Amino acid sequence: MGKRTAIVTGGTRGIGEEISKQLSKQGYQVVANYASNDERAKQFEQSSGIPVMKWDVSSFEECQKHAAEIQAKYGTVSVLINNAGITRDTTMQRMSYDQWRDVIMTNLDSCFNMSRAVIDGMRGQKFGRIVNIGSVNGQMGQYGQVNYAAAKSGIHGFTKALAQENAKKGITVNAIAPGYVDTDMVRAVPEDVLAKIIQRIPIGRLGKASDIARAVLFLTADDAEFITGATLTINGGQYMTS
Repeated sequence: MGKRTAIVTGGTRGIGEEISKQLSKQGYQVVANYASNDERAKQFEQSSGIPVMKWDVSSFEECQKHAAEIQAKYGTVSVLINNAGITRDTTMQRMSYDQWRDVIMTNLDSCFNMSRAVIDGMRGQKFGRIVNIGSVNGQMGQYGQVNYAAAKSGIHGFTKALAQENAKKGITVNAIAPGYVDTDMVRAVPEDVLAKIIQRIPIGRLGKASDIARAVLFLTADDAEFITGATLTINGGQYMTS
């Protein structure tokens, strides 16, 4: 068997960047999706050797088109990491419909769009690994993030249902719910607010992208076939689930 093909959405920055690099080190043919930052994507491609492709994951048609191109060039997609996400934070009384819609479409609709684009190939080869990146705020909610919390919470339900549908076809579907990770998105939080967040994390620090990437490698391994429909919570103890 040649290299297995993996797609990582939002795969050139932050958590996605580290996931892309670690999967590549494990021998996968990784394609890293990105949406807007051409300069950063070019830097990532040059430094990592991982090919990048630009498309809008909130568009069903674009996901179908680019997934087909990837599979024509590299073979059936065996691993899909639905990582792409944005924030448009504000309270409900100030939130516009566009702020709601943009987050739901980019963070949640994208999981359907990309999974739908690769699921037939996975079922045909009777192997697949899908990992959806949720959030601690999808589990516990967060002030000023009605849109983001709803989208990430939806990911957890999506994961359980898709896992049931495809378990007998050798496809596992799992989610990771990161806490606050030291990325550009989190660094944009006001310093005083971020300090209060860190105070509520028992470990006493922000997460690292490598903390999440390590879990992705675990869930995508061949011998992780008995783990499906699960949400792995990685948040330094900030929110503990049973």
